[in-house]
Amino acid sequence: MEVVNAIGRRKAAVARVYVSEGTGKIMINKRDLKQYFPSSILQYIVRQPLAKLDIEEKYDIKINLYGGGFKGQSEAARLAIARALVKINPEDKATLRAEGFITRDSRSVERKKPGRPKARKRFQFSKR
Repeated sequence: MEVVNAIGRRKAAVARVYVSEGTGKIMINKRDLKQYFPSSILQYIVRQPLAKLDIEEKYDIKINLYGGGFKGQSEAARLAIARALVKINPEDKATLRAEGFITRDSRSVERKKPGRPKARKRFQFSKR
């Protein structure tokens, strides 16, 4: 099997994933998963599609991440991994979609509007 690549986005984060057959090693920006995401919750998010299909030790994954924060990056990586797994085996698509790993979460920060302190918050109104 040659290398399969896919892209995933979430908020401002972009993940490019390269999946090849191997022993289950996940490298992010040339660092190990545990080193890049010290939080076990974020590690779990990245591994979710592999765990769902029970193929955690079957593939080596190399991820290039940039932009966004920890949470956005982990979810972008999850989407990219799910997309790559569907490229490898299209029958897995229904299983991954049922868990919501194929859907791109398009929510992002709303822009700040002029004359307001934040996007929707207003300054205190004074009648007189």
